[in-house]
Amino acid sequence: MKQNDLGPAPGSKKASKRVGRGDSSGHGTYSGRGQKGQKARAGGIMRPGFEGGQLPLIKRSPKMRGFTNVFRVEYSVVNVGRLNAFDAGSEVAPEALQKAGFIGSTRRPVKVLAEGELDRALTVKAHKFSTAAKAKIEAAGGKAEEIGSAGDERAD
Repeated sequence: MKQNDLGPAPGSKKASKRVGRGDSSGHGTYSGRGQKGQKARAGGIMRPGFEGGQLPLIKRSPKMRGFTNVFRVEYSVVNVGRLNAFDAGSEVAPEALQKAGFIGSTRRPVKVLAEGELDRALTVKAHKFSTAAKAKIEAAGGKAEEIGSAGDERAD
């Protein structure tokens, strides 16, 4: 076999449509462009999204404002007042909060906020505490312990 014997597989190459070569060719007179109109004329190629001069959809729709922070960490939030459901002296971890139905899943980090009052000493383990929540837990005689952050890539 020589290089000049090589060729494409039969049927893989299709002959181009030869338009404007007389009526008997089947593509004469209008050369497959129909009659009149912008598309029938030379240079009548329109860009994608062109709507015949009408204000295009892309220009009619409002501009997007702002942005979405892809590094945002969403916390499961628990208020201090709800921790009264636990027995005095007990340890409250994310698993205990999930079991009590205060958070949906332990996949998100837990943050304790200061709404409500705490009337018992608890050891609360969470990923984050607001300053006021930490103060309320310690004022009730408990301890607020921060555990390693679940959604923090910057942790060493």
